[in-house]
Amino acid sequence: MAYVIGVDVGGTFTDAVLDDDSGNLVAAKAPSTPPDYSQGVMDVLAVLAENLGEPLEQMLAKTHHIAHGTTSSLNALVMGNVPPVGFITTQGHRDSIFIMNVEGRYLGSSPDQLQNVLGQTKSHTLIPKRHAVEVVERLDRDGTVIVGLDEQSVRVAVRGLLDQGIRSIAVSLLWSFKNPTHEQRIRELVHEIDADVFVALSSEVSPRIREFARSSTTIMSAQIGPGLRSYLGTLEERLRAEGLTGPLLVMQSNGGAIAAAEAPRAAISTVGSVLTGGVVGAVSLGQQLGHRNIISTDVGGTTFLVGLVVDGEPVRTSTTVINHHPINVPTLEVHAIGSGGGAIAWIDAGGNLRVGPRSAQSVPGPACYGAGGTEPTNTDANLVLGILPESGLLGGRKALDLQAACEAIRTKIAEPLKLSVEDAAAAIYAIQNAQTGDLLRKTVVEAGHDPREFVLYAFGGAGPAYCASYAAEVGVREVVVPLGPVASAFSAYGLASSDIVLAREVSDPGQMPLPAAQVQRHFDELEATLAADLERQGLRYNRIEYVRSIDLRYTSQLAEVSVTVPEGRLDDGAMSTVAKDFERRYAELFGEGTGFSAAGIQAITFRVRATGILPFNPQLPKLADADTPDPAAARSDVRKICLDPRQGYVDTPVYDYRALRHGHVVAGPAVIEVPTTTVVVPPGMSGTVDHLGNLTITTETRS
Repeated sequence: MAYVIGVDVGGTFTDAVLDDDSGNLVAAKAPSTPPDYSQGVMDVLAVLAENLGEPLEQMLAKTHHIAHGTTSSLNALVMGNVPPVGFITTQGHRDSIFIMNVEGRYLGSSPDQLQNVLGQTKSHTLIPKRHAVEVVERLDRDGTVIVGLDEQSVRVAVRGLLDQGIRSIAVSLLWSFKNPTHEQRIRELVHEIDADVFVALSSEVSPRIREFARSSTTIMSAQIGPGLRSYLGTLEERLRAEGLTGPLLVMQSNGGAIAAAEAPRAAISTVGSVLTGGVVGAVSLGQQLGHRNIISTDVGGTTFLVGLVVDGEPVRTSTTVINHHPINVPTLEVHAIGSGGGAIAWIDAGGNLRVGPRSAQSVPGPACYGAGGTEPTNTDANLVLGILPESGLLGGRKALDLQAACEAIRTKIAEPLKLSVEDAAAAIYAIQNAQTGDLLRKTVVEAGHDPREFVLYAFGGAGPAYCASYAAEVGVREVVVPLGPVASAFSAYGLASSDIVLAREVSDPGQMPLPAAQVQRHFDELEATLAADLERQGLRYNRIEYVRSIDLRYTSQLAEVSVTVPEGRLDDGAMSTVAKDFERRYAELFGEGTGFSAAGIQAITFRVRATGILPFNPQLPKLADADTPDPAAARSDVRKICLDPRQGYVDTPVYDYRALRHGHVVAGPAVIEVPTTTVVVPPGMSGTVDHLGNLTITTETRS
């Protein structure tokens, strides 16, 4: 018997899921431990081993691999908690990253912020100007050397940066994606001076046209690369000392994993790793349940995350934004707001009740944790409403203090708004459902989809408590709380289900129709590079799959649309099909008649995504059949719970999820308790347990 383990490090909790080839599925949860998140990983693995009934050393010795998703990269960039980084660029182009093109004024801004023209600034600089230096060299648009690299200017620039305490350097030269030789030589010169300095090259990190985005991506990769290398090195040492012999993998933004030893080289690819696990899990489970259109929703301790699966494939994007800076990384598209279980309720200057985006996180945590927190949170409100048991979370290991929750809500919310504590808690619960419903509308409806054509998957520590309400808000008719006791750690299940996924791209702008031989050459070179990349991971694969795409646009437009390219050798007919697919996709995204064929079509960036399918084949457990649909045997309690402030506190049956069987039907109002989460079935709705332990809630929609 062999295991595969997924570990998902969140801002509040660290989750782990173990799956094997015999149908065992075990989950665990432990508090995250900032700033040393590796301790939280070791803690949750110890709990996992305890739940499995094996010593930690024995469990790790039998583990095929661990797939790890980490918040460390994303948190470091968002909070600016990064080391000083040097930037080397072509003479005359240092100010590009400070000018930020026009993009610096609008990237990452909300519609309200975009309308406030006088309030827009470009204050989000990545590095101080003294850390940006120029060297003498120049290539033309075709990659031809116009001015050779002045190596003495490089040595002077590097020594100047090192004298300022710089230990990580980003290199982004003009047109280097067409010819990387100057960047590669600069790295050699840096390491001749000091071999331990971390170096990120734009020709490797982001070989894509557009100078500002390419440079910002490379700088951010250099900012997080050294920290990621240190963190993963420490974690791997601790795991090896405890008996792990299999590889440690790290999740990437593209929905696939990479070997831990390789991750720092592509550090920026891990920036969204903790966000994508749930979407990957939704794809995997959806294949078994026959669901091809899925809304993946994850309410953790800090954030509410939403991703889409359309026609069996996760929605992807080629660029994301952090702190007004573009990042050229292929990623699964995941939308997030600060609205998790630890989101803090507060009153704004206008006297309005708000929830989030600030979070109590794991330290000090919600007031009811009794760890020093005094701010009221969603978790405190749920405890006051009776949704959460006073016996505590994590199977009773995390005690909850009802009196502390009441006091926090009373002093911060109830008294200022002249409400009872119970009414204030109900208002917090209602606002949480409303704002999560708003994000669902933005993600689904504004993308042109009909929510009624989707199944919503709800997971995370807090997701099942809200899912039926926020799904009904947007008209979704069916909600799946996946895999019973694994629901709160479903993102970790997604990590355990992932394969190795690597991507390579290169920009080479040209007018369509391009010669098929030219396009084929690009793809052949990218696939050859990816084959070597996959080999370097040191893993064995059942098979390797390649998916090719081209980013195209109407001539002179800025926005590009990615189009999949057919397999096999390309000919003129295939290139014509690509152009037609672009125009069809453009119309789908922006509306019929919005295209402008007369302008012509340009191909900008060529991309290949390679998936190395791992040989491990975990199986999901099957539930025993219930003798009758009535789940009375699973009822563990009846307590007063308020799910609707108009009805107040109502005697509500409470069920133990572990005692439910295939075919049981739970009628609302009801609460179903899992050791690591709580599922709410509102009045007028019902939940049915399937053969894998999923609970499917049929909603009473409000569309």
